Amino acid sequence: MSEQLEIDEGYQNEGIEMGSLSHGIAQANMTTLLANDNRFRVITELSLDVSQIDLSQFGLKAKEELIPDVCLYSKKDKQRPTRGDDIPKMSKMPLLVIEVLSLKQTIDDIVTKFKAYFALDIKSCWLVIPANESVTVYSKPGDFVSFGTKEAEVVDETMDIHLPIQKIFEW
Repeated sequence: MSEQLEIDEGYQNEGIEMGSLSHGIAQANMTTLLANDNRFRVITELSLDVSQIDLSQFGLKAKEELIPDVCLYSKKDKQRPTRGDDIPKMSKMPLLVIEVLSLKQTIDDIVTKFKAYFALDIKSCWLVIPANESVTVYSKPGDFVSFGTKEAEVVDETMDIHLPIQKIFEW
């Protein structure tokens, strides 16, 4: 890949890349559904410290952080900062990241980020496409299963997660 996909941290933080109604609904619904699973802690828009790898090998221009729409951590991990403190960039990678395709992104943009996520030992990545109400679950680069509204649920075998697909896109 000769061109580099530019992911400007400021651009993401300004909300230019996301913010549509369908994007927000899908993100909120998935966050709610996953939060009901007591095995996991769900965090949205978390800055992940990715400075330990060179993202240019994946064609990404971001240098130090990636910000997935949704991250999933095990509740067994008790990395909570001291009360009143915060962690601006998380160095521990989540088990699962979810990216909701925004109006300004391409599927290739997201799949490129997934390659970086897998290199960071993230176990599973989901691509959610509100326009056609589909979810594609990646267990590694190039290994994926897609689910649409004709299926009853999204199944992530790696994470042992089953979510009703209609509830992800429900208004």
